[in-house]
Amino acid sequence: MTRKTISTEEAKGKSLKKEYQRGGSKRQEILDKAVEYLKAPIMETQADRHHFCLTNLMMNETEYLEALNKAASGDWDDLSKPWRTA
Repeated sequence: MTRKTISTEEAKGKSLKKEYQRGGSKRQEILDKAVEYLKAPIMETQADRHHFCLTNLMMNETEYLEALNKAASGDWDDLSKPWRTA
């Protein structure tokens, strides 16, 4: 079963469920998806992405910067790639 991914514009009109808000049981899922969103090759400026994360995902600056750092640095735990050495 595949799940439909909504666009940024569709997401702007929705509110975040309680369990995905700060302190909720599924907050980490939103933070992980934010990393993927920041890495995605879509036509949005970094300012637009920043605004979306803070406004719609209800992230604070620390959460946003941590997600941005993860998105920029990639998966450094995967040493199977030849250009990544311990």
